[in-house]
Amino acid sequence: MIRRFLTSFKKLSKKDKRLVATVKSIVGYKPFRLELFQLVTQHSSVAKTLPNGFRASNERLEYLGDAILGAVVADYLFKKYPFKDEGFLTEIRSRLVNRESLSLLAKKIGISQMLESDFSKNRYHFKSIYGDMMEAFIGAVYIDRGYQFCKTFIINKLLIPHFDLDEIIENNTNYKSILIEWSQKENKSIRFDIEDYKQEGMKKEFRAVIIINGDKFAKGAGLNKKKAEQNAAFKACQKLKLS
Repeated sequence: MIRRFLTSFKKLSKKDKRLVATVKSIVGYKPFRLELFQLVTQHSSVAKTLPNGFRASNERLEYLGDAILGAVVADYLFKKYPFKDEGFLTEIRSRLVNRESLSLLAKKIGISQMLESDFSKNRYHFKSIYGDMMEAFIGAVYIDRGYQFCKTFIINKLLIPHFDLDEIIENNTNYKSILIEWSQKENKSIRFDIEDYKQEGMKKEFRAVIIINGDKFAKGAGLNKKKAEQNAAFKACQKLKLS
């Protein structure tokens, strides 16, 4: 069996050997099922259509990784902060697993360099592409080695080394609340509206607009309504010099 594994490894292309080396450097082991990590590198813009009509990309792994990551982080925070309420735990988890944080993490650990994509074929917000890939990578680790291994990987290789929870908690800013408080002090009417919604494949994007005294003041986008409103509120706070 060992000889057969070594022989198969020698037959790998240079590209696949680089992928194996990258996975090993990040996770600490050579993947059992290399095809999972090959799929991680495939953005939907370059997905190949299989004979059954299915387009093979990292989107299914992304869906799975998102669920695993959310569960692991929720469990970790629940145990680490036994006296914090649901609102605190939800907000901190959101700041840890949002697309911006995950995109930065993907670049830090080096998996972003493996992505194969063609932005000209997909208009989805390219800034989230590496965050999606990070989730797909987690999904691949989960299938390849199981939940307990994946949980340990997330906590010991991703969460603890790359996130300062004390800093995240200290800078836990709710821009929507800041803006509402400002409007009350300044006697301004304020409204948060979702003016547009787009979906490409499994990807969703909401666009929010903030209306102050009847006039459109700032716009923002996000993967759900809450994130879109927070993004718009952040831009509004910047314009008003509140942040």
